[in-house]
Amino acid sequence: MLRLEARWFIDAYERSQDMNPILLEFAKLDYNMVQAKHQEDLKYASRWWRSTRLGEKLSFARDRLMENFLWTVGEIFEPQFGYCRRMLTKVNAMITTIDDVYDVYGTLEELELFTDAVDRWDINAMDQLPEYMKICFLALYNSTNEMAYDLLKEQGSHIIAYLRKAWADLCKSYLLEAKWYHARYTPTLKEYLSNAWISISAPVILVHAFFFVTNPITEDALECLEQYCNIIRWSSIILRLSDDLGTSSDELKRGDVPKSIQCYMHETGACEEDAREHIKCLIGETWKKMNEDRVMESPFSQTFIGIAINLARMSQCMYQYGDGHGVQDRETKDRVLSLLIEPIPLV
Repeated sequence: MLRLEARWFIDAYERSQDMNPILLEFAKLDYNMVQAKHQEDLKYASRWWRSTRLGEKLSFARDRLMENFLWTVGEIFEPQFGYCRRMLTKVNAMITTIDDVYDVYGTLEELELFTDAVDRWDINAMDQLPEYMKICFLALYNSTNEMAYDLLKEQGSHIIAYLRKAWADLCKSYLLEAKWYHARYTPTLKEYLSNAWISISAPVILVHAFFFVTNPITEDALECLEQYCNIIRWSSIILRLSDDLGTSSDELKRGDVPKSIQCYMHETGACEEDAREHIKCLIGETWKKMNEDRVMESPFSQTFIGIAINLARMSQCMYQYGDGHGVQDRETKDRVLSLLIEPIPLV
């Protein structure tokens, strides 16, 4: 992750024998100034999260605002993109909450009702939802519509159809996994990945990010976005496989579907160590595809392509030592402190 690397290099450069003290001071000042911008974004996100009361009302769901914000810094850290970070933190927080609704709490019948409500994007569909789902649906509905309204005001672009489709696709993929779990069904690796690259939520994140950093918005770009073109797919697959390597054992214990490692083991009879090596090879192959695509002609801006690439980078950073998102481990806490809380001493 770029900010972690910058923080590490400043410390390393300070110990270098040919260090330029003026350059070092500028680097530290720049780092602290950008960190101060991130802190303002985090304050905004924290106020919003408290106002939703989702962490309070849905006690079964993970309350991970800091981790959700850390992802956005990993995706796009530059100070001028504060609005993008603030909105993506909302998206990430809603994803984490809805993921837990599907994984650990909702019955299959309730999940089908929730999926239908999101697919229809109809406020009247709330009536059929259980109480705990009503606040979740309305928080999603209001937050997403507010983002779409902001863009309509600023750019005159009507984007709600693209946002609701991304959320509906995510919920449908969650529902399929819930059905697999209830049927005790283990898919093949190919079948699993055909759904899991969507259920990892990267398409939702990247569709929203596209609108937050793109102006003007072209028809060619919208068509590629709606079809989840390759740069989105490759980023999603890397995120999915990195997540599986870091979390699959813990998630199986809490009642989740078999992940890529278990699907490959079930399909081929491989041991877990060999299955993990296979998944690592798939990540390497997908990086090659994404690196090819990033230099090809594209209707997307370099800023958006950078977000897609950084999302994949961030996934390997977050799951480097296990589940850095769901479990508040030492590595993630240390990274949050150095990136977002503690400025670099100037003396």
